[in-house]
Amino acid sequence: MKLTYDPRYNIAYLRLHEKTGEVETIKVSDEINIDIAPDGSIYGIELLNANDQLRKQDEGKLLVVNESTGEKAEVVLSDK
Repeated sequence: MKLTYDPRYNIAYLRLHEKTGEVETIKVSDEINIDIAPDGSIYGIELLNANDQLRKQDEGKLLVVNESTGEKAEVVLSDK
């Protein structure tokens, strides 16, 4: 899994799997698209207007939590 952000276009992408073929992009809202493989698996989630979406909560920090161990990692998102 990989989360990337492109500040030029203000787009973030959460990649769950590498694309191995054609995908269908489904527009969920004006700010979210989901890429789905022909077998129905989700390849990734695209966040448009990502700055606003990623900073709405948690004071602009990305928190990754392992629910089984309780381990946490925090990444501060850039203001730029």
